[in-house]
Amino acid sequence: MPTLYHAPNSRSTSILVLIEEMGIADRIDVIDVTVARQDGSGGPDPRNPHPEKKVPYLTGGADAVRERGAMVAFLTDQFPEAGLGRPVGHPQRGAFLSWLFYYQGVMEPVLVLDWAKIDHPVFHATFRDLDAVFARLSEALDGQRYLLGEDYSAVDLLLSSPFHWLPDAVPEQSSVQAWIRRCADRPALKAVMERERSGLRT
Repeated sequence: MPTLYHAPNSRSTSILVLIEEMGIADRIDVIDVTVARQDGSGGPDPRNPHPEKKVPYLTGGADAVRERGAMVAFLTDQFPEAGLGRPVGHPQRGAFLSWLFYYQGVMEPVLVLDWAKIDHPVFHATFRDLDAVFARLSEALDGQRYLLGEDYSAVDLLLSSPFHWLPDAVPEQSSVQAWIRRCADRPALKAVMERERSGLRT
């Protein structure tokens, strides 16, 4: 059985939400580990096989997956029947992968740099700025409910995830705000967040 190494109330929570959304919780073993937190608490956990002791980390046999975008692609490919991915051959496969890589390579770095109040022309040239990211989301959501159309997918889960933790970062564009609310209203997200708050695991 694949094993997910997870730290509660961290970036890996979004992968728990994905597992819940896909209905595969009985097919993934979840092991809670500690990680170093921004407030100085926590620390590397010797039980965590991630080479940098980060989360999430998904192992299965001799293979392993790190980085959330890669994990989303891996799990949705492994369980295409869940309907949250775009399998090889699907007409939206390219758009699906592009959003995953956009999140990892552009959106999250820009959000972190903005949160840290770090500003430099090189960052803008390389990663774009927050206004450009929000404009891209708004453009994609023009006339449709989700990033790939009318149906919720794993890219919506991943790209909306920072705003559930950082409400002050929610952009002004009404279409993006409505999208974030729709994603936050998913029963899977509510269930996982409640379990994370209460310390329960099912």
